[in-house]
Amino acid sequence: MLVQYTGTAGATRLLNLAPGAVARFGRGAPGVQVDIPFTDRAVPRLAGEIQATGDHWTMTNLSDDTTYVVDNPEGAGEHVKVAPGRCGAPVPFEISRVVIPARDGLATFNVFAPMHSYIDRDGKALSGDRTLAAFALDESSKYFLVLVALCEPRLRDQSYVAIPTIERVVERLRPLPGCQDLTVSAVNFHVDYLARTKLRVKQEDTAERLDTKRAALVSVALRFNLVREDHLRLLPGRT
Repeated sequence: MLVQYTGTAGATRLLNLAPGAVARFGRGAPGVQVDIPFTDRAVPRLAGEIQATGDHWTMTNLSDDTTYVVDNPEGAGEHVKVAPGRCGAPVPFEISRVVIPARDGLATFNVFAPMHSYIDRDGKALSGDRTLAAFALDESSKYFLVLVALCEPRLRDQSYVAIPTIERVVERLRPLPGCQDLTVSAVNFHVDYLARTKLRVKQEDTAERLDTKRAALVSVALRFNLVREDHLRLLPGRT
């Protein structure tokens, strides 16, 4: 599971949680360590915790009197309320935004759930462990739109063409409903999520890591037909 939050210095931070791992969030205090820190004084020192569990995640609200909300940014207003004292509330969304009331607006962080599992579709009732999808992609999500935009030039022209830059992906997707406020940092995060969690491409620790990552994503997506020509209909029309 991947967690994205803003650090105390204002920089975007990423936190990886293995299955069963727990991360605590809040303002923190001497002797109270948190993994996802906030500075707003309306946020409790130990506000709550999240845990990666199987193919979803859970939240525990440690506040005495404040309800937290978990939004589905990919949905039409879908959300889950986690009441004060609620322990282990399951969150079904693949991509979530945790919202905590604060004095200075809202305190938030994003959660990208563990790999979702899907039923076998071969029609056979076999015993044993369930077969999992090798690449579980939600074609209604923004990260899939980003992947389609990266693959578009190769799908339209089978000869070697340059892979779109992050700025070009932002420009390509912004005409779509729900993408008008898309930013470079948001697309960068979707690319990182695809590389780390969805397509699991090898991470190169070089100065050109982002370019290499985009190229690897396109290679895997096209090689295994994860993105096809019919997916181009998801993008805005070209002029």
